[in-house]
Amino acid sequence: MSDQDHLHAISGLITALQAETTTDAETLRIKYLGKNGLFKEVSSLIKHVSSEGKKAFGQELNRVKQQLESKLTELSNQSKQQQSIDLSLPGERQKMGHIHPISQAIEEISQIFEKIGFNRVRYPEVDYDYYVFEALNMPKNHPARDEWETFFVDTEAHPKMGKVVLTTHTSNGQVREMERLHSKPPIRMINVARTYRRQSDATHTQMFHQFEGLVVDKGITIQNLKGTLDYFAEHFYGPGTKSRIRPFHFKFTEPSFEVDFSCHICGGTGKNCRFCKSGWHEVGGAGMVHPNVLKAGGIDPEIYTGFAFGWGVERTYTLKKGLNIDDIRLFYSGNLEFLEQF
Repeated sequence: MSDQDHLHAISGLITALQAETTTDAETLRIKYLGKNGLFKEVSSLIKHVSSEGKKAFGQELNRVKQQLESKLTELSNQSKQQQSIDLSLPGERQKMGHIHPISQAIEEISQIFEKIGFNRVRYPEVDYDYYVFEALNMPKNHPARDEWETFFVDTEAHPKMGKVVLTTHTSNGQVREMERLHSKPPIRMINVARTYRRQSDATHTQMFHQFEGLVVDKGITIQNLKGTLDYFAEHFYGPGTKSRIRPFHFKFTEPSFEVDFSCHICGGTGKNCRFCKSGWHEVGGAGMVHPNVLKAGGIDPEIYTGFAFGWGVERTYTLKKGLNIDDIRLFYSGNLEFLEQF
């Protein structure tokens, strides 16, 4: 082919476009100006053009490309004008997202405690061994540490604070809150954060959320703890829900208790109830703050007393009436069919 034939090949694109029967602008744009379109195919002919003819070939390429773009824009505008709009037709409802159910639960729990004067705080989810264990009356090498299935971070230990761990409970916030307030009660804290343990099954996940309550002041007794538990049960699970405490053992509280709430399905009777079997379901632990923990926070246990409680948000939430969720791992599965129910 001569240089003149190459020029004719370029200008022939305009003729071809005008002869097209389809008027769909996007289809024509792909055909002529797309990544593998006719314009690119013709442009590749420049390697066969003589040195003297390359300038004219390039100028013709630019001219034809501008004409193609102008014609395709014109077709696109005509197509838009031809589309009729019936304003009487109902609009398409837009899909609305919502807050994750665990975030909803955290917000509800926070508001319940804020109404009785608790201050919402949040402390590190990756913390030193000192705050997670030692300050909570669990000295180094104490066997109670084995109960927590701890993740340790592979980094150099602090000379005073010890190793870095993924927090096994939100109780690491207890002494940190005492320090923040310069060891000057009253303290009324609710700490909500992620926690981590090496457990994974239908009722456990390796990452989950806890909320930690801490009250320290003069004259605080078990009656104050029990009243707070009853208040939360009534407001989170509904009127008539009761709490009970059973003796247990935690290193950072003395005395310590397991906390149960009356079953919302059978009304606390336990009669033929497959869910609770006894009229109660366990939610978490609580107790009076151990004197050694108060001392670690710089507070005199001879003057002040306090109580603490801590439960998993996921477990507390799944016990709500009507949810019937038998595997908390669903919350973190990304299954939209499950999440869109909330």
